[in-house]
Parts: sequence; C-alpha cells; structure tokens
Amino acid sequence: MKTPRKLLLVGGAVLVLAAGLAGVGRAVGGGDDQNVTGPAADRARAAAIAIVPGGKVNAVERDSEKGATWEVEVARPDGKTVDVRLDAAYRQVAVDGDTEESGEQSGDTD
Repeated sequence: MKTPRKLLLVGGAVLVLAAGLAGVGRAVGGGDDQNVTGPAADRARAAAIAIVPGGKVNAVERDSEKGATWEVEVARPDGKTVDVRLDAAYRQVAVDGDTEESGEQSGDTD
C-alpha cells in the first residue's frame, strides 16, 4: 500500500474513533441541560432531597457552575423550585432559586 493511502486510512480510522468516543462520552456523562440517569444520578437525587426535605426532584444534570459536579432541580413543598448544586462527593455547594422559573436567585446556602 502506498504511503498516502495509508495516511488516508489511518486518518479516517482516527476520525471514526473520535466520533465514537464523543458519542459515548455524551451518553454516559450527559451534557448541559440533559437529564442524567443511573446510580450516580440517584445518589445526587438522594443528596438533594436530604438538603430540601419534602421536595420532589424534577431533573438531575451535570454542572460546572460554582465548582459543582451536579445540579439537581427540586420543587420545594411550597411550590418554588431550587437548583441544588453538589460537588463530586455529593456535598452541598449551593442552593439557588431556579432562574429559569423565577428570574431570581435565592443565593448560596452553605
């Protein structure tokens, strides 16, 4: 096989592999504004409910704001929605008013 043809085949294989890995990463890790499921998301859900007792989880997402790893949207018993941000160890980073719903933030609570 000639060198240019080998380079084309190797280059094509690299592109296919990269595209496949990107798809796997998106499916496993989720992305911004994508509901995440699985055992790790279940732990984030449980941690958020412990922080907002009586609340109901609407969504679990990956997050990077304020040093968080997880963002859990929780409907509080009073009907207001908050975003509970958790670190990689499922500890509270912040609890913010859901800006999409109310346009305001309730601020961090540590």
